Amino acid sequence: MNPSDSSPAPITLAFLGLGAMGYPMARWLAQSSQENGHTLLVWNRHRERAEAHTAETGSRVAELGDLANADLIVTCLPTSAEVDEVMARLPNLRPGAVWLDCTSGHPDAARRQVEELRSRGVTFLDAPVSGGVVGAEAGKLTVMVGGDAAALERVRALLSFAGQVTHVGPSGAGFAVKAINNALLAVTLWATGEGLAALAGSGVDLGAALSVINASSGRSNASQNLIPQRVLTRQFPPTFKLGLLAKDADIAMDVVHAVKGSTPLLAQVAALVRGAAQLIGPDEDHTAALKLIEQMNGVELR
Repeated sequence: MNPSDSSPAPITLAFLGLGAMGYPMARWLAQSSQENGHTLLVWNRHRERAEAHTAETGSRVAELGDLANADLIVTCLPTSAEVDEVMARLPNLRPGAVWLDCTSGHPDAARRQVEELRSRGVTFLDAPVSGGVVGAEAGKLTVMVGGDAAALERVRALLSFAGQVTHVGPSGAGFAVKAINNALLAVTLWATGEGLAALAGSGVDLGAALSVINASSGRSNASQNLIPQRVLTRQFPPTFKLGLLAKDADIAMDVVHAVKGSTPLLAQVAALVRGAAQLIGPDEDHTAALKLIEQMNGVELR
């Protein structure tokens, strides 16, 4: 497999996990596969989701056993545990294939999975993505990749759902960067929510306050996009679950503990987000964590 050639031979790709992110990611793969004469197989735990994808994009619904001949397997599942489960159900894989895991997984799992697949002649790359559903729909996701850099170059041209693909280090490094990235998301979201709660209690117009903050040094993705579009509107669209943000923040703390680091701020916010997931609900959108701040301060962010 050498998709970087000017006239690559047709290959078989497989995409497993058609959730809020995976569905549009696989749509981009389906489009590029058709343009290049490749075949895209799709699998989802709930088959009707895969059937809908096939009807929309021309991909092919597959059972797990159909994936034995795939040259590139892309997984986008909730946690590393689900990837382990799928991996155990795929005893036969094509030697020389690449397994690209876009799950927000655990670095320890990546190091275990790379050894498991190496024994079968398959290269595992941990390659979580950032950019949300909007980025997935636009084909502009940021992909942070850990593992064999040469294997990444073999498949880079196939990653049509990506706007940026960056090799960040050895196996597990992609998952580590993703976890820290999402811990930082939690910090800015929580800190901005606390500040706005104080302003709301003071009778300040929050829309006006955000217009100032977003033209000043306190701005962030949370203040510019998440809070105006999801919190002040009271919509909280369920795109990235609060429980998954809590999971990623916990993985970030595992990364810290592995190097015996000291990150008291990250630790505190990880605990707060975990508590919000328990009290507000793990299936709520991650921005709903600010509902706990509202309860703590007796205000509503509008």
